[in-house]
Amino acid sequence: MLLTWLGRSGVAFLVFAVLYLVSGWIAPNGLPRALALLALLISGVVMCVSILRRLRGQLIWSLRNRLLVTYLFIAAVPILLIAALLYLGGRALVSQLAVYMVTSQLDRRIDTLSSFTESVVRTDPATRPFLMEKSLDLFYADRFPGIEILLREGDLETRYPEGATIPAPLPGWKPTRGVLVRDGKFYLWSYDKTRAGDVTVMAPITADFLAQLVPRLGQVNIAEEHFSNRAGVAQEVSRLPAGAPLPAAQGGLGRFDRDLLWYAILNADDWDHPGQNTGAELLIAVRSRVSLILSEIFSHKDPAQDTLEIYLIAGLVIFAIVEIISLVIGIGFARTITGAVHRLYESTQLVIAGDFSHRIHVAGNDQLAELSKSFNRMTEHLQQLLAVAKEKERLESEIEIAREVQDQLFPRQVPELRTLRIKAVCQPARLVSGDYYDFEMVGEDEVALAVADVAGKGISAALLMAALQSSLRVQLQAPVEVLAGGGGHHGSGLSTSRLVSNLNRQLYSMTSAEKYATFFLGIYDESSSTFTYTNAGHLSPLLIRSDGGQARAEPLDVNGTVVGAFDFSQYSESRIELRPGDLLVFYTDGVTEPENEYGEMFGEARLIELLTRNAHRREEDLIALVLDSVRQWTASEELQDDMTLLLARRL
Repeated sequence: MLLTWLGRSGVAFLVFAVLYLVSGWIAPNGLPRALALLALLISGVVMCVSILRRLRGQLIWSLRNRLLVTYLFIAAVPILLIAALLYLGGRALVSQLAVYMVTSQLDRRIDTLSSFTESVVRTDPATRPFLMEKSLDLFYADRFPGIEILLREGDLETRYPEGATIPAPLPGWKPTRGVLVRDGKFYLWSYDKTRAGDVTVMAPITADFLAQLVPRLGQVNIAEEHFSNRAGVAQEVSRLPAGAPLPAAQGGLGRFDRDLLWYAILNADDWDHPGQNTGAELLIAVRSRVSLILSEIFSHKDPAQDTLEIYLIAGLVIFAIVEIISLVIGIGFARTITGAVHRLYESTQLVIAGDFSHRIHVAGNDQLAELSKSFNRMTEHLQQLLAVAKEKERLESEIEIAREVQDQLFPRQVPELRTLRIKAVCQPARLVSGDYYDFEMVGEDEVALAVADVAGKGISAALLMAALQSSLRVQLQAPVEVLAGGGGHHGSGLSTSRLVSNLNRQLYSMTSAEKYATFFLGIYDESSSTFTYTNAGHLSPLLIRSDGGQARAEPLDVNGTVVGAFDFSQYSESRIELRPGDLLVFYTDGVTEPENEYGEMFGEARLIELLTRNAHRREEDLIALVLDSVRQWTASEELQDDMTLLLARRL
């Protein structure tokens, strides 16, 4: 009988309640218990809703009774929510405090090692060994178990303590300090340079070392191996050893003094990659109790705490009184609004049935009367708004599909060549872009590079971009004898001018007269280091070349007009030889033509000055620098036009 009254949602609630209790006995802080709690809450909400629906016809069908129940919830639910928020927030805060106490002590130990290396560097070279040996014996050996020091002065290496096996750091390290991962193990370390060498200090990070940082806090564990996958933090923490049991509850907290488990993730330097951010991370997990954490924070009894407790109790009493008074006042006002709400209810039922012509009779000149007038105005436009919303949803769905399709058109992988490194990015001004870049291997030692800017924006430009890409890919993958001729002298025999001419005729035949695109196509021959290209009305790419240590920019030729506008257009091709260190920069007008608040364009001159000044930087850094500079110029996060950059560096 009880199960029948509760329904399927009630049965599910009872099952999840049993699972929650069982998981609490097996793994109190594990993932299964958290999932069982989530399922219990969801099923409990569904069960309550189901029960309320069954009781509605018997108890609260009357609007007056419904308002009484509503005000009951208004008075009771906030108290429960506040209590739950205080509990969850306090638990989270105390957990974070436990981790903070450990990590802050760890930071102090790092500062201690850094101060030691700085003192060694400032000391006279003749007294450095004596200083290191004495400091290690007197101050650091006990605080840093397993500490090792390496002093290098020219070709001389001195290690402390005797028998230390600390290896020499790889070239490329700059003075630094923090956490280091070496051979899968983590260390505190500090590195600094002297005039003739350097000083390296390392101390292994172990669970015992971390536990003695805050001795009475509880258990402190670390991941034994290199950790760099944040998606698996919960599994990694659950696999850490439990260690010794925690002390019993203190301070009279009783069942509220539950075990707490939280973690911290610290960035770590990689010993094998000097100066590089490899994503290495140290996972530290702290298991403690509320009483242990609070005893560390409040190490002495403050007389003012008794007064604070009185204030808190008085505040709770006052809060309860105010809630009761609010409930009584709410019930009184409820009688004045039941009639208007009932009329609104009847009208909404008619609207649900599809009668949008019904209007509420408005009497009076108060806010309830204005609400009835608003309802009447709403019904007048509701049908039209529904049609508009449906059409908007359809258009947004189509645009999203177009964006996903366009993302698939850009090349997935960058060709790997011995003498050329390629990086590219396209940032659309809207959901879909009219800019296009591509790179495709032609044979074994040639690669084709293409950049285009389709006239217009939005879906129409994206469709033309797709047609442009498919036509180019077909021609590049066609047999060599079909596309050869017309001046092609590189390994495959492909002619960029012939390819662009074919592309122009195909686009002209497939699109309307106002649809066209600027287009640049080049083929790099790795065997001869030559770059043959045809520029069809596109902004001239820049060749950044260093002569005598000074970088300068040379614009490439323009070999014809845009593609897709005229079927009779003729195109030529040009050829340059790339030297080691040369950088080719291809871009669209979305990079040079954005304007600032005064109507000034970013301009090619600023782009050239930015590229020549930073030509030595990595390609991805250079791309980020250019895009950030354009955004700073416009002082807006919204792009004025599609921005595309393709960089190719001769190695």
